[in-house]
Amino acid sequence: MFSHLPALLAAFFASAVEFVEALTVVLAVGVVRGWRPALSGAGAALLLLAGAVALVGPFLALVPLRLMHLLTAALLLALGTRWLKKAVLREAGRLPQRDEAALYAREVSALGSAGRAAFGTAFNITLVEGLEVVFIVLAIGAGAPALLSSACAGAGLALLLVGAAGAALHRPLAQVPENKLKFAAAVMLCAFGVFWAGEGFGLRWPGGDAALPLLIGVVLAAALLAVRRLSRRPSAHPG
Repeated sequence: MFSHLPALLAAFFASAVEFVEALTVVLAVGVVRGWRPALSGAGAALLLLAGAVALVGPFLALVPLRLMHLLTAALLLALGTRWLKKAVLREAGRLPQRDEAALYAREVSALGSAGRAAFGTAFNITLVEGLEVVFIVLAIGAGAPALLSSACAGAGLALLLVGAAGAALHRPLAQVPENKLKFAAAVMLCAFGVFWAGEGFGLRWPGGDAALPLLIGVVLAAALLAVRRLSRRPSAHPG
């Protein structure tokens, strides 16, 4: 099925963004307070998330498929459009690029001066970012087991790569083009959102899942056009 690769890539890019952001805080905790509370806090959050998915997962089968499609479409479009707006503004120079090194420095300073709990800090950031990953993966799958498997594979690959990079470097992944990742993820999330919305309203997409690459292309073209037009305008507050 043509949609397997877009599902894997969408989950990979979106999950990578969340994991990079979580890694920045976990690394700061490890450097300032020690690696044991940093890793145990992050690990506990991941175990809690896995348990929640295992507990809630069977109940999702009870939700009517069209309602599931509409709910997941709303989630994907809400998250995707928010990400895409920021990514477009950053690409157009209207917002500053996210600086993981600067965020890491601020986190280290806060941990050193405010006496924040190391375990709780690592646990909270991993749980918050991980919840978004879970929602994204479930939304991309949206009642289609094959798509859900591809989305899970993409998220798992992102976790392994980001975790391995963090373990090897012991510093924030400042060289990772996070805005490019967020731009790509947002485009794909919006495309999947439109696709599932159509499914929820009973629309028969030409070619079925094969319509997804076309939807991704349309959203990407619109986003790039927005970047081009904003780049040509005099700088102004984005509102």
